[in-house]
Order: sequence, then C-alpha cells, then structure tokens
Amino acid sequence: MQEFEEFTQSPKLQHVRYDVRGPIAQEAARLEREGNRITRLNIGNPAPFGFEAPDSIRATMINNLAQAQGYSDSRGIYSARIAIAQYYQSRGMTEADPDDVYLGNGVSELISMVLQAMLASGDEVLIPSPDYPLWTGATALSGGKAVHYICDESNSWWPDPEEVESKVTDRTKALVLINPNNPTGAVYPREILEAMVDICRRHNLMLLSDEIYENITFDDAEMVNACTVVRETGNDVFTITFSGLSKTWRVAGFRSGWIYLSGATHRAQNYLEGLTLLMNMRMCANVPSQYAIQAALGGHQSIEDLIAPGGRLYEQRTLAHRLLSEIEGVDVHQADGALYLFPRLDPEIYPIEDDEAFVIELLRQQKILVSHGRAFNWIDSNHFRLVTLPNVEELESAIAGIAEFLSDYRDAAATR
Repeated sequence: MQEFEEFTQSPKLQHVRYDVRGPIAQEAARLEREGNRITRLNIGNPAPFGFEAPDSIRATMINNLAQAQGYSDSRGIYSARIAIAQYYQSRGMTEADPDDVYLGNGVSELISMVLQAMLASGDEVLIPSPDYPLWTGATALSGGKAVHYICDESNSWWPDPEEVESKVTDRTKALVLINPNNPTGAVYPREILEAMVDICRRHNLMLLSDEIYENITFDDAEMVNACTVVRETGNDVFTITFSGLSKTWRVAGFRSGWIYLSGATHRAQNYLEGLTLLMNMRMCANVPSQYAIQAALGGHQSIEDLIAPGGRLYEQRTLAHRLLSEIEGVDVHQADGALYLFPRLDPEIYPIEDDEAFVIELLRQQKILVSHGRAFNWIDSNHFRLVTLPNVEELESAIAGIAEFLSDYRDAAATR
C-alpha cells in the first residue's frame, strides 16, 4: 500500500499564537464536558454576562433583513459608512467622508487585511507589550515581524516614546496604538499620543490606532482619538483608525467593525489599491449587521449609563480592583478604560516559572478561567488578565476563589 506524507500546517504559522483561545480554553471546555461549571473571566464577550444590545439596534437589523440578503459594496452599505463618517466629524474630523470608511467582519478581520496589504517579508511593525495578541499574530502571518515596545506598569501602563523610537529601523512600516488598552485598561493622555504621532511623522510610518474600547472609560480619563491629534499637528501622517460595535454596543457576535482613513491619504493611494483588492476578494462584510451601525451611532448612547458611578461596568471594575488589591502579593493598576484588569503577582511570594501552567492549575482547582500574561506578549510570567464583566456577586465569588488558590500557592512556595 502506497504511503503518503502527512499534511502539515504552513510554515507561515510558525510564529503565530493566539493563546487567549488556546490550551487553557481547551482545558476549560474539557472540564465543562465533565459537568463542571466554569466561571469564564478570559474573554471580553459582553452577551453571556447579561449585557444586551439596545433594542433599536436589533430592531433595525431585523427590519432590514429583507434587503440584506445579497452582497453589498465591498466597502459596506452607504448608510453605515455615512453614519461612521458623521461620527468622526462630530469628534473633530470635519472632512471625514463615506469614501474614507471600510466595513469589516469585526476589527479582527480588518487588522489582518490592513497588515496583509502592507507588509513584505521582514517588514516590521511596532506593537505595544502587552498587546491584543491578534496584532502580533497577524503581523507574523503577513510575513512581517512584530517589534514590541514596552508599556511601563509603574507609569500607568503608558509607553515611553523614547523607547518606542529607539526600535524604529529602516524596515519599520507602522506603529500600533491600542487605546484604551487591552489588556491593561490604560487610556493614553494627549501628550503621549502627540509624541507617538511625531515618531510616525519623522520616520514616515503608518499610524494604526485600535480604538474598539473608545467609549468605555471611567472617572476623569479622557479618550482622545489619535486621528484628531494627527489633524491638529499637521495632518501629515497616514492614519487608520479601527473601531466597531462589539464592545460599546455589546454585539460582539454581530462582527461589525470599521476602519476610518485619514491624514496623509494622498501618500497611500497605491497601498489603498491593494487594501481594496483584499476587500473585494472577501466580497463584503456581514450585511445584516451593517444596518445596525446607523442605529447604533445615533441617539442616546446607553454605554454612558454603564460606565458612570452606579453603572454595572463602573461598579464591577471598582469592586474587582479593590478585592484583588486586598490579596497579599497582588498589585493591580486601576483600569481607566476597557473591560479588564492586569494584576501583577509579586515573584518573591509567587515564584511562577510557567504562567500558562499556573492559570491551568487555577482553572482545575477553582473552576475559574483567566488568561496568562504572556498570552499578551508580555515580558514576564507574573501577570494575568481578568475580565470585569460578571455581576458583582459573581466577581466576589470568583475573586474569593482566586484568593484561596493564591493562599495555597503561597503556603506551598514557602515550604519548598
């Protein structure tokens, strides 16, 4: 009988990781099949925690299903693109036009297409560490190299512009901002954004600003759209802004995202031809969810009720931070935005060699699922990410379980 070689994965996947849905999530699924109830604090998916989209969004999509059965323009339906353009006009980008907007199946798809259209083999992209790991994975899959700049935990998790600029080479093509930041919850002040824009200006880099959490900020944190900083300081940096409905409007499953092009678009016409080609090849984004965009961007923004004192997102974030901070050897910076906390475990108290194994053991013992810090391309094994979406009772129970696990871990470490 003739023998054949096994089918193997492409070598392009060699440096691609997405551990947020990796071995830890697979272990959680195994435990669930055995009948265990898992508290999932690993993914920012609002719907399972009782966050529902505004009725107007769902009603608009349903009412337009009859006319959403065919393909749309590859850039997206006009009503959605003009609503997005008007949204950026309201934020200071008065020249925003529907032709500057492209719709995608969530920001995730758009990240991949933007990088595929940009990168040749060996080209570099400056990406924050810690990061949303798709940025690193999609860069590698596109043939590029992710070069991580460090965000400073002791300085509110903000990047150091001098350190960022020190990593620019003649192969650097773009600089990525994630603001508000996943996983740290940092919201960057204007002076940081101005410095990052200036780096792009002086080195002719594209600025890629991931702003999917832009409307989820707390207390006095001010979210500044990077494109407005570019406009105010010369409008000479080609900027791609990423956002969508998933988080602010609690419809992650709709897969409705967009990019907005601004700044020095005249220097990017050849690039945009390539990006348009990729858009055409995937036909179009999900058409029914495109009809939700105009309804989402108009009228009362219900997220404001959730992020104000007394609102669910505000109170859950505040409670989680307090409870984690009360655990011996746990230090956690309060999140100014997004849906996460990124606690640090004192290595003198918790000598963790493998943070993935650490959170798998937490999962097995306490049935609590979190994400380990290195999943976000962080530099040490002393962090984990926790989602603050569960209600206060569930958060209290989950963090009590984490505290019990850490107490046992401390005792075991002390006897070694």
